[in-house]
Order: sequence, then structure tokens, then C-alpha cells
Amino acid sequence: MALPSVAGSAELQCLRADTARWLPAASDIARGHGYDEAPPVPFATGTNLVAALNGELILKIFPPFLRRQFVSERTTLRVLAGGVGGVRTPEPRHEGERDGWSYLIMTRLDGVPASDVWGQMPEQNKQTLLGEIGRLIAAVQRVPPGELLALDPRWLDFLQKQTAGCHARHQRLGLPAALLAQLDDVLQEASALLPSNPPLVILTGEYIPENFLVARSGDGWHVSGLFDFGDVMTGFGEYDLLGPSAFMAAGRPGRVRALLEGYGFAATDITWQLKRRLLALMLLHQASDPLRHICIPDWAARVSSFDDLQALIWPD
Repeated sequence: MALPSVAGSAELQCLRADTARWLPAASDIARGHGYDEAPPVPFATGTNLVAALNGELILKIFPPFLRRQFVSERTTLRVLAGGVGGVRTPEPRHEGERDGWSYLIMTRLDGVPASDVWGQMPEQNKQTLLGEIGRLIAAVQRVPPGELLALDPRWLDFLQKQTAGCHARHQRLGLPAALLAQLDDVLQEASALLPSNPPLVILTGEYIPENFLVARSGDGWHVSGLFDFGDVMTGFGEYDLLGPSAFMAAGRPGRVRALLEGYGFAATDITWQLKRRLLALMLLHQASDPLRHICIPDWAARVSSFDDLQALIWPD
């Protein structure tokens, strides 16, 4: 019933798929906390080892090399205290360690992963949902960060590190040559556009369909739950607009407007400078990979400059 050692993400992915190697330990953890009515049911996706307990709880097990994710998730669950802005978040029940791994047991949220239904939603429902996501981001960012302020990375350190490695990262990931040649100029421009000492708010970095739940009512799908806080940090609020901009808005003017207005921007706030800050932050994002993450068909063939790309992602 011991959890095996894993050296990195590739080994963890293999272990997650081979449930016979970790489910006995998960069952033993569950029994140790009094949950032995039914065996854990593993989830096939995610970064860590995740299983449902008795249909009402989630067990999430973090390997030693991802302990920072455990600390981030545990702290964020405490700070958000079960929900914000009418949207539920998991409530922590138990935590512990086993064989050097860390684990959390938390409540399971009701709803359907937005990724399961996003592709089939009518356009108006997509706009409605993006407005709700914008309001949810703003609501989370109004919650005092509290003990999250102590988590690394610190915002300015994060920006410096991302800027230093930005060119090499995008060269490795295949950013079109015409854009790569302009990248350093955009980064220099960003240093003047991005605030040097912004108010520090809670950032998840991942408001994407895989990380929130929706529920259906008479007029369509609505956001019902938010989860997965392993990469939370504190920093400049606009950073969290990038996930829904890239994965969901898809350059559609109505969707972009719904997201930004839901977040709290008036029409007069949606300026070239705002869009330039968002473009710079998208290039600096810790998961930045424009070729694979900007969900606009054939976008790379439609642009020859960052001005073109900015106008494509955030049209007027």
C-alpha cells in the first residue's frame, strides 16, 4: 500500500494511468479518515492523483516534487472558504502525508465540467458564460489574499523570470519567425505598460473550461463551481483574463466584450493600451504557448505582427 517514488511529470502521468499501483494507498488513506463505504473511483485527467470518495468527497494526492501545488491548493481552499460570488469552491476536510506524498480530502462540487459542454453551447450562452467568468474573476480578486501573499513566486520576481526566459521559450515552442523577431520590442514595451507595484490579488492563472463547473437551468448553462488551485499566486489582476481570452473568447467581439465588461471594464476602458498589456501578459504567462492555446483557427497564417495578433484576439 506504499505510494511509489516518481522523479517527474512523465513518471507521474504513467503512475496515474496505472491505478493498481496507487489506488490501494488511496483506499487506505480514505479508511484512515473513516471513509470506507465504497472504494475510491479514480479520475483519468489532471496533474496529480485524484479519486472520488463515496460520491461526495475528492481525495487529491500530490507527489513530493509538487508539494508547492499542495500548499497552494490547501491555502486557497481556506482563503476562499467554500465559495465566492455565488460560485462554490471545494471545502477542505482533511490533510496529511504518506510516503513523502501530501494529500487533501475536500468536498466534491455539483455540476458538469464546462469543457464537456462548451463546444455544443449556443453562441449567446457562451457570451453569457464569459460574462459570468469575468464577474467570478473579479469576485475572487476582491477576496483578501491573506496567507496567499506568503507564497512564491512573488509577482515582480515572476515577471523578471518570465521576461528573461520569454524569447527562448517561444523560440522552442515554434512562435512564427515574424513574431519572434518582434518579441523583444514587445517585452520592452511591456515594461513601461505593466504597473511596477500593482495591488496584489489572487491569481489562479487557469480560468479555462477544464477548471470550472456549470449547471443547467431554464435559460442555459451557468457557472456553478470553481476548482483546482495548485498554481495560485498573487499579482496583477489582468493576468487572469488570459485563459478565457485564449481558450474561450476565440476573437469573437461579443465574447470578448462580455468577458471584459463582466470583469468590470467600461467600454471606454477597453483601449489599445489595455489590449497591449493583455498581449504582453499572454506572452509572459507561465503556460504561454500561443500556437496551441489561442483557439482561433489558422491564426498564425492571418497575422504578420503583434499588432495584428492583438487585434485578432481582442477585436473592437
